[in-house]
Amino acid sequence: MLYNTDFHIHTVLSPCGDLEMSPVAIIDRARALQLDILGITDHNSTRQAQVIRELGEKSGITILTGAEVTTREEVHCLVFFDRTQELEAFQVILDENLPDIKNNTDKFGYQVVVNQNSEIIYTEERLLISALPLSIDALEEIVLNLNGLFIPAHVDRLRFGLLGQLGFIPDDLRADALEISPICDLQSLCNSHPEVRKHALVSGSDAHRLAEMGRCRTLLEMNSKGFTSIKKLLTGKEEKNNSDHQSNCEFFHIVNYITTIFVILQ
Repeated sequence: MLYNTDFHIHTVLSPCGDLEMSPVAIIDRARALQLDILGITDHNSTRQAQVIRELGEKSGITILTGAEVTTREEVHCLVFFDRTQELEAFQVILDENLPDIKNNTDKFGYQVVVNQNSEIIYTEERLLISALPLSIDALEEIVLNLNGLFIPAHVDRLRFGLLGQLGFIPDDLRADALEISPICDLQSLCNSHPEVRKHALVSGSDAHRLAEMGRCRTLLEMNSKGFTSIKKLLTGKEEKNNSDHQSNCEFFHIVNYITTIFVILQ
């Protein structure tokens, strides 16, 4: 089956996220857009993800719980964890490494966690968009040791993307996939940086508002839509009939010149 996936969604917890991005509103919007899988990726925090996963289970929507982490190099990376135990362990690491810089709500916005009734249950006082003192290599090691998914975000972007910050994709990068942005010209990217062909490619909306959800999707062809199936597919450990990851660039399509879809064949 093909599963409509948006790997990159922010909630009310992210300082740049609109206050309309409550758990209930996100799930309702996902249902309206017929999205099957959502990645919850608040900046440097996983605290809102579990509530959305619980709501997703009631609606038949698979929720990848995680965060968008800013490394020491100021590279954004998406990370996801299957089990609550691993998610909570990673949150401890985030808390230990988040710089003690107070959030300015007038400048950056509120950073709140809400429950299923949209009631505020926690306010993060430290600024979540700060860079952590963890290198890309260190973050990669932590995530993989916790059996998570490690996906450098919008690698094509000049700001906070792997290529924009480093200028190249490290040969020894152990990413489960690379995410490219909604505005990426994939063919040009593959021509200028052929090393991206070695990795599975995904994309997401990077939504900070409800209207942005689903503007960029990844279609995953799998027998089931659980975390394990997604990880196996992205890492190539699932048997494939027609392609390998080096051919990902051939499955790039523009639908209605707006929605970017990357098809990864099983």
